[in-house]
Amino acid sequence: MDTNKKNRELISALSDGEIPDVDRELALAALDTPEGRQAWALFHQIGDVLRADPATDLSPGFAERMAARLEAEPLPGKRAAVVADAAGQATVAADPT
Repeated sequence: MDTNKKNRELISALSDGEIPDVDRELALAALDTPEGRQAWALFHQIGDVLRADPATDLSPGFAERMAARLEAEPLPGKRAAVVADAAGQATVAADPT
């Protein structure tokens, strides 16, 4: 397994309070690197967003537009071009290849 990936998994488990005792020392050592500190900060930002109250000031129809854009996303492994229409709205175009 990729060392950076393993370190991020250890840091994630530590930030969630779910680290096995046997891995605690490895997680703390991973935090003693710039990448580890960056991962720690990122995991806490993600947690803050997940715990935050939902925004109430979304524009009308936001959920429907978001659902339509997600539905238009290509399957993993496929690339699609994002193009802007005359009004500047981004749309997903079919992969030209």
